[in-house]
Amino acid sequence: MEDLPYGGLAALIGLAAGIVLGLAARPGDFCTLGALESAAYGRDQKRLRLWGVVLGTAILATQGAAALGWADLDASAYHSIAWNPLASILGGVIFGYGMALAGNCGFSALVRFGGGDLRAMIVVIVMGIAGFMTLSGPLGPVRQKLFPQIAAPAPQGIVADLATRGVPGWVAVMVLGLVPLAVALFHKPLRQAPRMVFWGVAAGLAVAGSFIGTTWLSQDSLGAVAIEGPSFTAPVGRTLIYLMTSTGGGLTFSVGSVLGVLIGAVAGSALRGLFRWEACEDPRELGRLVGGAVLMGVGGVIAMGCSVGQGITAFATLAWSGPVTLAAITLGALIGLRQLMTGFRLG
Repeated sequence: MEDLPYGGLAALIGLAAGIVLGLAARPGDFCTLGALESAAYGRDQKRLRLWGVVLGTAILATQGAAALGWADLDASAYHSIAWNPLASILGGVIFGYGMALAGNCGFSALVRFGGGDLRAMIVVIVMGIAGFMTLSGPLGPVRQKLFPQIAAPAPQGIVADLATRGVPGWVAVMVLGLVPLAVALFHKPLRQAPRMVFWGVAAGLAVAGSFIGTTWLSQDSLGAVAIEGPSFTAPVGRTLIYLMTSTGGGLTFSVGSVLGVLIGAVAGSALRGLFRWEACEDPRELGRLVGGAVLMGVGGVIAMGCSVGQGITAFATLAWSGPVTLAAITLGALIGLRQLMTGFRLG
């Protein structure tokens, strides 16, 4: 381990977190769009309530690690870059709408690809390319002009803002961490599915573990390694670039986490007997998937994260961008699902 470069160690941390998340999505049935769709149209809230388990666990574990000095959340992008509410809202709505068109978010697309779905492979590739076009490609200057990313002038986030109003940080942590867990576990059908609860807790701990591991590496490397948690928009693009251009370097936490989700998804699919090859049969479906993937790539970069990157990881740090972006993604996804259910077609 001592002979590994810091990038390789960061990739191993990401790999471990990604494998847990990939398994949580398969044996644990953790899926963003699937949760919204089943709750809105299937009258089944079990998968949506599972979000409460993941989110509550991630908040309590991450904030606990920060209190112990194990995780430097202020150094993460969610707190060190000044929050732009418009970017969170607009980017979140675009991402959510694209998620509905594509049939899954970036994370779920990786999971489905790991289960043999070649349609999801197309979504992953197109989303990664569109994301990097928006991050540092031809659309980069436009994005930076409209949504500039500048250093935060002062401590920011839910805890910091409440502290100015005399609310102790631990109160906010306990409320925001325990309420989602209570809402989830008061739902009897979820309590009767211990497998889902177990993997929901594991997914939340994977987020906290990512911050702990990257904080340790960042301190040991004097800041050479970024402090971050799982996210699956720009990291997918970084992974594609690594696979195409690197032979001995370029490994990062992002690359490890993306590959880890694929490994976890393959293992989970095999364990449950769900692995099977699938592909598009309708050209219009393919067009819809590609269009949705482009929107997810653009929206995810504008919002600085996806349904996992903002909805769980940023939320776990108690950055305002987390809940705001998650709400915007939910709105965009519900609009897209509604259009699809009422006969919306692309092409």
